[in-house]
Amino acid sequence: MKAVGYFRETDGSQPLAEQSRAFLDFCRQNGYEAAATFLDAAAAGDDCAGYRQLVDFLKQRPDRGFTMVVIPSLASLGSDLWEAARRYFQLASLGVKVMCLEDGADPGSTLLSRWAEKKDERLGQKVQAAMRRKAVKGEVLGRPPFGYRVGPRRRLEIVPGEASVVRYIFRLYLRDGLGIRRIARCLNEEGMRTHRNGLWSMVTVRDILRNRTYLGTYSRFGVRVPASHPALISRDDFRRVQERLSSHRQERAKRRTSLFLLSGLAYCGYCGNKMIGVSRRQHWRRRDGSEKWAEYRYYQCESRTNRSLCDYHTRRAARLEEEMREALLGEKSLAVVAVPKAGDDAAVLQEAEARCRRLRGRLRRLDKRLEGYMNEAARGRLSVERMRSLSVAVAAEGLSLEDSLAEAQRFVRQQASAAERQQQKERALARLRDEWDRLAPLEQQALLGELLERVVVWDDSIRVFLRL
Repeated sequence: MKAVGYFRETDGSQPLAEQSRAFLDFCRQNGYEAAATFLDAAAAGDDCAGYRQLVDFLKQRPDRGFTMVVIPSLASLGSDLWEAARRYFQLASLGVKVMCLEDGADPGSTLLSRWAEKKDERLGQKVQAAMRRKAVKGEVLGRPPFGYRVGPRRRLEIVPGEASVVRYIFRLYLRDGLGIRRIARCLNEEGMRTHRNGLWSMVTVRDILRNRTYLGTYSRFGVRVPASHPALISRDDFRRVQERLSSHRQERAKRRTSLFLLSGLAYCGYCGNKMIGVSRRQHWRRRDGSEKWAEYRYYQCESRTNRSLCDYHTRRAARLEEEMREALLGEKSLAVVAVPKAGDDAAVLQEAEARCRRLRGRLRRLDKRLEGYMNEAARGRLSVERMRSLSVAVAAEGLSLEDSLAEAQRFVRQQASAAERQQQKERALARLRDEWDRLAPLEQQALLGELLERVVVWDDSIRVFLRL
């Protein structure tokens, strides 16, 4: 087992030199190999370069499963409990073990117990306390769910037309056996619209099927008020729907997720909507009795996937990505179009800064999800194992977004002039040409994001639009 030390100078902590000696003593006493140490001094402030170097170091190690990150205490991971939680699950998502010298144990249990102690303080804030009091009375907070409106006493009242759609959705799913995608297609074909007069998608249908409000129970801020408003669905039907949804979730959880290089860049040439990456696993039995598994990765029109509105246009992922690469590098005479940007360098910089803001927004939403998992576990509504699994998945996605944000921020800094922007694209193109097989998928995707405006895809051809 190899050990990596991470030390941080905080108020009341030991000097970094003493923390380092304690780490080396721990390695000698337990027979661990000290692979590296990383540190953040107090003078660095919020710029925790040492922690980022630690993450980069771990990403490059093929033996992460046999590597342990050793910290003096939980406080070493962050300036507050929230930052420590995020970093703990980030390290766990990389497949390494974390251990505290303070008590010789994994800090996960300590983290959850301290979070539980802070929970009441966070929920006791004045605004949330007032909202909880309203929730206890069954008064509606925020937008009412589809099928209801807010009545004069701030209670939910049935909207007859929308309520019939809700019952129709449950009947299609439970009694007619339709899947979520086919239900969305039926609703769109029959001219029904959502709350905001939009088209139905898999997400909006699934959210309705999961919403306990249709049982007549109002839930908000951990408060449940039974029989606060008229129910639309019987408890038996709702239970059977959740059982079917749960069985589907368990099947999907077994599937491996993989990166699609053209996510957000590929567009359907027939309807103009985005194409999304889809993975399918197929299982069959040979004549000799042996079993065979195969995984198929392809891009499919999002309109077809979520709304069943477009025809069945798909392209194998590996072939489409290779075709894009050949067009980009000029290895084949395929259609490549340069897309000039409106305005001057300021417009390009503005677009890049907007991308940074979008990435920060996605990171904030992930933070809220992680906080929600921790709160649910602290209240005993989520098992520790399930909380850890969900939090590790969120942390892994967060690390990927942080890489993309760092790349986007570097891009913003490099946009001082048109000449420098052109040099940056030439460097990106050179890296794709010369280092393609050595680049990690996330690096390939980031470089493609710099060079490509979009890739329009037809069944037998593509057109690559370059950024200028």
